[in-house]
Amino acid sequence: MQIVLATSNKGKVREIANIFRDKSVVLKTKADFGLGDIPETGSTFEENALLKAKAVSEATGLIALADDSGLVVPYLNGEPGVYSARYAGPKATDEQNNAKLLARLQGVDREQRYAYFVCVLALCSPKGKHFLVKGKWEGYIAERPRGENGFGYDPIFVDKNTGFTAAELSLEQKNKISHRAKALLALQEKLPYFLSEFVKT
Repeated sequence: MQIVLATSNKGKVREIANIFRDKSVVLKTKADFGLGDIPETGSTFEENALLKAKAVSEATGLIALADDSGLVVPYLNGEPGVYSARYAGPKATDEQNNAKLLARLQGVDREQRYAYFVCVLALCSPKGKHFLVKGKWEGYIAERPRGENGFGYDPIFVDKNTGFTAAELSLEQKNKISHRAKALLALQEKLPYFLSEFVKT
């Protein structure tokens, strides 16, 4: 079975591929079909994930999997939220986004640095049938970047249980506890039903 990933983020593709490595699934990306970026015009993670999955499924005629994820800091009224990838500007780098968030939290104590990652996955068939799943990973924002792995906010997000930043964890360790891992586990549980009820009928 082929599934098209509605993302060009190499970090996300690597994480998703690693989790699906033992499944009978052939993963493609939107780049394999010459598809460009899809505007994220939604106001929630759910809206953005679904609009991306629908667009890619319609364009390719295949099942599409879209991810919309981000970091939420309640102390900052939910920032960066759905704007996580472009927090410091439309073309911002991971380092620029991290620097902006650290600056916003300068002098803020540990308790108020609580944060969590959210991942919403949307799976959509060419017939328009779809479902969404969600994962959450809790922790807090470090005072400085640590670690060399991962991407995005990983160097400044500290897992609440281990005390390590996401960038200090190996991919295998991260894929056992991350928001995306939890969402993908939920997706795999629902996938057989989705295929039997919507794709094969």
